[in-house]
Amino acid sequence: MIITYILGNKIYINLTNRCSNSCDFCIRTAQANGLTHEQWKSDKDLGGVKSELWLEREPTTDEVIKSLSEYNLSDFEEVVFCGFGEPTERFDDCVTIAKWLKEKNVKVRINTNGQANLINKRDVTSEMQGLFDVVSISLNCKNAEEYQNECHSEFGLKSYEELLSFGKKCSRLGIETIFSVVDILPPSDIEVCKKIAEENGGKLRVRKFVK
Repeated sequence: MIITYILGNKIYINLTNRCSNSCDFCIRTAQANGLTHEQWKSDKDLGGVKSELWLEREPTTDEVIKSLSEYNLSDFEEVVFCGFGEPTERFDDCVTIAKWLKEKNVKVRINTNGQANLINKRDVTSEMQGLFDVVSISLNCKNAEEYQNECHSEFGLKSYEELLSFGKKCSRLGIETIFSVVDILPPSDIEVCKKIAEENGGKLRVRKFVK
C-alpha cells in the first residue's frame, strides 16, 4: 500500500480513494465503469504507478505520520495532500497530519476539488489557517453546467459555486490559492477561467492533461 510517494522534490500523501466527483477525465472512472482493479492495473493506458495508488484500505493518521517520518523532510520543497481520491473526504485527519508537519516547519499544500465544506457539512476554511500554506483547487470548467457535465459532483450544480466560495475564503485567510485547469480546454475557456480565478482571490495554473 502506497501511503506517501515522491515526485520531483515533493512528498505526496495518499489518504483515500473516495471522492465527491466522478470526473469523465479521471482514471478513477475506469473502476466506476466496471473495470476490476486487476483489469485496470493491466491496462497499458491506466496501469503503472497510478494503479498502485489505489488503496485496499485507508491508512490511519499514525501510519501516515510514520511514513512521513522516514523522510528527511527538510530535503523537500513541500508535502502535498494529493493521492487517488479527494483528501478532504478525511478533512479532520488532514488537519491532524498538517499540525504534525507544521511542527517540523514543513510547507504544506492540499490539492482538492474545493468541495470540503459540502463534504464535511460545515465551513472548514478557518480550520485550515496556519496549517495549509497553499490550496490548489481543480476548477476544470468555466461554468457550473459544464462542470457538472464533466465532473458529476454528488452535490449537483451548487458544487461549482461552492468551490469558488471555498477558494475565496481560503485566500482571505492568507492561504495561497490556486485554481487549475487542464491544457485541453480551448484557449478562450482558459482565459475565462483565469478571470474567474482572479475574481475569487486566486491565480490560474494550466496543468498538462495526463491520461
